[in-house]
Amino acid sequence: MATGWAPDGAVQEQIDDTVADGVQRARSRLPAGESSEYCQECGEPIPEARRRAVPGVQTCISCQSEIDKRVEHSLFNRRGSKDSQLK
Repeated sequence: MATGWAPDGAVQEQIDDTVADGVQRARSRLPAGESSEYCQECGEPIPEARRRAVPGVQTCISCQSEIDKRVEHSLFNRRGSKDSQLK
């Protein structure tokens, strides 16, 4: 049972929307197209097995690991958004 102004199921809808946004953002960052023979970050050769496994890859494993460690913050705070509370 929802309390206040939120309808029943509002919290689950908010969770589902957050997960869907995350999946869409991750899919948009997947490489596509032709793989590069050399890493765009360090210039080292990208192994053929990696190029076959990840179509469109542009970085070597070491550089990609460093890129993945970088913190990325969303510009949309669903919890603090009045729009999400009004849905």
